[in-house]
Amino acid sequence: MKRMGLLICLGLFVAPLAGAQAPVKTETVHFRSGPETVTGYLAMPASPGRHPALVVIQEWWGLNDWVMEQAREFAQQGYVAIAPDLYHGKVATAPAEARILMQSLPQDRALRDLKAAYGYLAAMPDVEKNKIGSIGWCMGGGLSLQLAINEPRLAACVVNYGAMPTDPDIIARIHAPLLGNFGADDHGIPPSAVHAFEKAMRDAGKTIDAKIYEGAGHAFENYNNKAGYRPEAARDAKARTLKFFDKTLK
Repeated sequence: MKRMGLLICLGLFVAPLAGAQAPVKTETVHFRSGPETVTGYLAMPASPGRHPALVVIQEWWGLNDWVMEQAREFAQQGYVAIAPDLYHGKVATAPAEARILMQSLPQDRALRDLKAAYGYLAAMPDVEKNKIGSIGWCMGGGLSLQLAINEPRLAACVVNYGAMPTDPDIIARIHAPLLGNFGADDHGIPPSAVHAFEKAMRDAGKTIDAKIYEGAGHAFENYNNKAGYRPEAARDAKARTLKFFDKTLK
């Protein structure tokens, strides 16, 4: 895929992550997805050379500041990270609005955009083409898994409280090792669903590492979720994620 590189904004950030701070470059890029042009927020290490990469997938709110912050933090850790704008310019600030945007998102278009984002990364000279993974939260967690199902070249997949299949025919299409982080008090993605998915994956000989956090509900990793944010669980989930990506992509 030809890198279009239509630059809308370009900056240099130092992401607010514990440990050594490293500058990252960010830009808003456009790339083709079928008949459409899609926008993506790109964050990458300022250091030269080829890097592993990640498709960073939004929650139901859209491509907001929190998602872009996650992309920058991964770039600080040595990954080229792209967060595609699946709502094509719309961002929600209230749950009712987010629900409408999520329900009206065509799943085939979302998957097409994610595969196009993967292709954009794979075409970059700065990216190790066989070291591309995905991560998402909430709606994006389920879509991260859908990308693993539909993109056999994906090298790693992280699902944060996202919907999971148990159909053996669908499970058979997952080739990437998978990490999952879930809340024990999540009524939408209950522990029973996590256990059923784990069993289906293991029965199919797939690699999965899932953890259920006691006292945590849905969206416990997002500090904007005032009632549901669980700092200790969020820190542990991030540490698990970085360790997983270090093992599978570096």
